[in-house]
Amino acid sequence: MTTPDCFRVAAVVTTYFPDSHAGVIATKFMRGFPTDDGLIAPRTTLASLYIDQLHDRDIGLQLAHEHDIPVYESIRGALTLGSDRLAVDAVLIIGEHGDYPVTARGQEMVPRRYLFEQVCGVIEESSGVIPVFSDKHLAYRWEDAEWMYRRAAELGLPLWAASAVPLAWRSPQWEHPLDQPLDEAVAIAFHMPERYGFHGFEALQCQVERRTGGETGVAAVQTLAGGSVWDAGRAGAWSWDLAEAALAAVADGPTSLDPAKVEDPLVYLVRYRDGTRGAVLMLGNSGYVSTFSYAERCGGLKAALAYDMEKGPPHAVFGYLGLNIEDFFLTGRPPTPLERTYLTTGMLEAAMISRADGGAVVKTPHLDIAYSARGNTPRRPGSPDSRPEAYEFPPLPEPGATLRATTIPTQRDGTVHG
Repeated sequence: MTTPDCFRVAAVVTTYFPDSHAGVIATKFMRGFPTDDGLIAPRTTLASLYIDQLHDRDIGLQLAHEHDIPVYESIRGALTLGSDRLAVDAVLIIGEHGDYPVTARGQEMVPRRYLFEQVCGVIEESSGVIPVFSDKHLAYRWEDAEWMYRRAAELGLPLWAASAVPLAWRSPQWEHPLDQPLDEAVAIAFHMPERYGFHGFEALQCQVERRTGGETGVAAVQTLAGGSVWDAGRAGAWSWDLAEAALAAVADGPTSLDPAKVEDPLVYLVRYRDGTRGAVLMLGNSGYVSTFSYAERCGGLKAALAYDMEKGPPHAVFGYLGLNIEDFFLTGRPPTPLERTYLTTGMLEAAMISRADGGAVVKTPHLDIAYSARGNTPRRPGSPDSRPEAYEFPPLPEPGATLRATTIPTQRDGTVHG
């Protein structure tokens, strides 16, 4: 493997504007990772960039010019650095945001599988194996996610996908004890049903997977909306008191659950194969809540925590995600199980299907996904009380205010010979 001081990473992104995922992740591979311990310099080199769509507030080309990063007009070019063979040591795929269609079920058709498929094609063509990270859930539909999971295994390719939420500050600094019983759990989320619903599933799953016996998979998912959310809570389909415990863990958050203050509520009900009950309560986008939290019960004991995403220009939680991605690139070992994201991808699709079908229970025999959280080694921040008031991070350029890189055209016209 290439030594870290010349370890080359290709970034393949859908679009690149200041608060996009490319903006808050890929930029840190250029400028460093803001953490509680200061700005940590990258151990890798961002060697190339591919941008699928140029946003009207694009800064990707500006940053590429500033950091002397070539921008290719094909994924193949970015991975080969314009040569005939794979020329990078890892690939950072960020398939989030962009002008893509939305399905009738409300799923954004971001081409995560297509981006990964292209990357795999170059890797196979060059008979090489390098680590690949894909941001957030694997794909908007299960058949794509399954293809990606199996394709990585077929190629022997180290693949990791994850959300930043499990790497956020936790108040209190706690997680479910490994191999200890768990009866039911509730995660609180907000905002967009699919994009932020995935974060809610990750906030739930990173705790639930640690229960006795490890993860066993999911038997069924159901989505309820509007007044049905509260009726189900009062009937015990999800735990009202756990939801209030999760809310109480949020600093300056609501002290109790008030349906009158929530617009467009949803609840994603999860029935695990071993009988454990889970729920993700989506509390709209009115500002009633603006962070993620979690609560659980085992017997008569309850525990709760808030995930603090540390908002602001540095988006420091993505500094920790970036460090974990870089660790993965340099070692080839995912710091958390890929199966977590594989499972939550399927849970999210089932939730979107149920939502579109008026709250029907969606059975999920394909989510017979068992794995263990034992051996997880993610880097996470410490206590929220120990973090600095401000994070060191160079300011991003204003869109259009600085010079832009010139893109490098594709070098093949669709034929290898002739």
